[in-house]
Amino acid sequence: MIFISHLIADEQMKELLTFTKAGVESIEFSVAENLDCLDKTMLSYEKRLRLMGCEQLILHGPFLDLNPMSYDSQIRRITMQRYQQCYLAAQKLGAQKIVYHSCFLPRIYLPIGWAERVSEFYLEFLADKDSSIQIVMENVLDPSPELLAEVAQSVRHPAFSLCLDLGHAHCYSSVPLSEWISCLFSFITHLHLHDNCGQADSHLALGKGNIPFTQLLPDLLSKNPTVSLECSSQKDLLSGWKLIRNLQKGQSSD
Repeated sequence: MIFISHLIADEQMKELLTFTKAGVESIEFSVAENLDCLDKTMLSYEKRLRLMGCEQLILHGPFLDLNPMSYDSQIRRITMQRYQQCYLAAQKLGAQKIVYHSCFLPRIYLPIGWAERVSEFYLEFLADKDSSIQIVMENVLDPSPELLAEVAQSVRHPAFSLCLDLGHAHCYSSVPLSEWISCLFSFITHLHLHDNCGQADSHLALGKGNIPFTQLLPDLLSKNPTVSLECSSQKDLLSGWKLIRNLQKGQSSD
């Protein structure tokens, strides 16, 4: 299933969803101000989703100023609170997944002990939850995939898996994308797709940077993950959707 990240105006989203029958990945509940008035935000956004014609939904969780591995108990506490608020929104709106950032900060945190603390956080977060809403942890500034794999191996909860953001891996890591895929393959259930030239997180249209999507995606798509396009214009989102659909059709005809 393909999802469109809600980075463009509602009317443009409606046009895209009508044509593509894609779902929506919403960033509405990643914003602290919206979580502060959660009931109002949920009511408002539920109406907007209906007007857009959204039938399937993924939420992108909050991340600014938050960190599940923090050594400061108060930061860890507010991170848990914000994650729980987003989970409540997912329940209310019928979202099938929530994407949370790994929040790894190179040059600030040492790799030693990081995966253990993050795993402990997610085990606590998931302790009272079933698998009706999937939680996927996304790479952002992570320089390599091994720590994410370690978290996934440690958590081992039916609702927990990984989101591989190929654009982030391409511009924030020197590890080849093929190695990212190989290391994380068994844990990936969601993809974030956008392009760049390896220097900045540009969120370009697929094919406008130098990520070799046509080489990398067939193996990933064979896992039947959900896929979210994270480009910043309607034109770029539509071209990305067409590329993925063509690759999917090629697999179904094999």
